[in-house]
Amino acid sequence: MSVPVSIIVPAYNCSKTIKETLRALVEQPDHPLEIIVVDDGSTDTTSEIIKAFPQVKYIYQNNAGPASARNRGAKESKGEFLFFTDSDCIPEENWVSKALENFKTPDIAVVAGSYSIANESELLANCIHQEIRYRHQKLMPKFPKSFGSYNFCVRRKVFEKVGGFDQNYRFASGEDNDLSYKITKAGYRIFFDPSLIVKHFHTSVLEKYLREQYRHGFWRMKMYLDHPSMMGGDDYTFWKDSAEVLLCYALAGFLVVLPFRIVLFEKLSILALILLILINAYFAFLMMPTLTQKLYFAFVMFLRTFVRSAGFIHGLSLILKGRTNTSTLHPEE
Repeated sequence: MSVPVSIIVPAYNCSKTIKETLRALVEQPDHPLEIIVVDDGSTDTTSEIIKAFPQVKYIYQNNAGPASARNRGAKESKGEFLFFTDSDCIPEENWVSKALENFKTPDIAVVAGSYSIANESELLANCIHQEIRYRHQKLMPKFPKSFGSYNFCVRRKVFEKVGGFDQNYRFASGEDNDLSYKITKAGYRIFFDPSLIVKHFHTSVLEKYLREQYRHGFWRMKMYLDHPSMMGGDDYTFWKDSAEVLLCYALAGFLVVLPFRIVLFEKLSILALILLILINAYFAFLMMPTLTQKLYFAFVMFLRTFVRSAGFIHGLSLILKGRTNTSTLHPEE
């Protein structure tokens, strides 16, 4: 192989999925790869599973979050091109060679790919996959503004130039968007190849999914503080994402004044609620292939709107209290 390649995987309590991830990586054809797994303080059997793969370089660190783990892996790596995927992802055959083919010009700093699903029998997981699939097919341009950390390759010199991942993102939420924006601001381009696939074990438990969405809302506050120009959205988001949050806040505001029996606000609160239901129902019916999925995910997206909005308000409230140092933000405060 003419190009040295390193693959970096952050791992935390992923004993149920990491074996399939590593098996797919060591079986990548044609390329003598450096595979690095950074164990971010796991307390289950993750370390034993990783150590069973002699081709994999195992690194342990105390828990500091996936952004920190990825940076540690990059620092310990030797590759000119750095591949990143997650411990609940299964890269398809020829993942590495296919990505490298897309670095056609020096200004392409990142090649990013899409998802398929590893646990399609799970209702929630399948619905999540269908939504991502819709967004990638309908919204993502050839050269997007952002990418996901689950499936991308970046030129090492660019990764180091922009400072890698922001380790102040202690949870898996926003650190990939932040890196994307730093790379594009530096004058480079991101190439999106929808045929570059990793299978993913999507969340199958509603409570866990809603907790994740709360964190997304919380950390989006930091992202907007660091990158105000992105408040209008990126290529993965569209008008629905902004409209439903605004309707949620409007509904909350109208409900606050309901005890005063102001007829106008009563009518506006009902209107906001109806619009919120209709928007989520419309896109659930547009995105989902079966009636069961349509009805179920309309309900999930309705709940998700309130959870994300609450997370955003939480993050904003800490900023307004003077927590301008976003490295100290924490969604559990």
